[in-house]
Amino acid sequence: MNILIVIATFLLMEGFTWCTHKYVMHGFLWFLHRDHHDHAHDSKLERNDYFFVIFAVPAFLLMYYGSVQGFNHWFYIGLGVTLYGFSYFFVHDIFIHQRVRFLRDTKNPYLLAIRRAHKQHHKHTGKEQGECFGFLWVPIKYFKMYFRDKSSKI
Repeated sequence: MNILIVIATFLLMEGFTWCTHKYVMHGFLWFLHRDHHDHAHDSKLERNDYFFVIFAVPAFLLMYYGSVQGFNHWFYIGLGVTLYGFSYFFVHDIFIHQRVRFLRDTKNPYLLAIRRAHKQHHKHTGKEQGECFGFLWVPIKYFKMYFRDKSSKI
């Protein structure tokens, strides 16, 4: 049962992430997220990186509270959130934005579709007119773009 809680939480985090990205990061906390779009900074860290802490604290508290209660469902919800956060960091910061040079020349259609959807998101430097606010779920049109581009090169 606990593994189902972790998996369900991980999957539900995609919807939570979409809403948070669209309505919070591109909303009232745009002042923290803006430098991620306009790259108006000279440091390796961005104000946007504060979201790591903002999202890690509730996950930590859920895991802590659940562990002192005998590893109940709160712990496993926090674990699902944490695993999603690790996935987000790996895909977004390492793979897409190449903060660590890794998988630069991948041919994997899923990873290429994620990268393309994220580029589409970043073509908008303002907080309005955004698209592709999700993370792991990629709209079908980005897979189609990959396969269309690939077939035109044949």
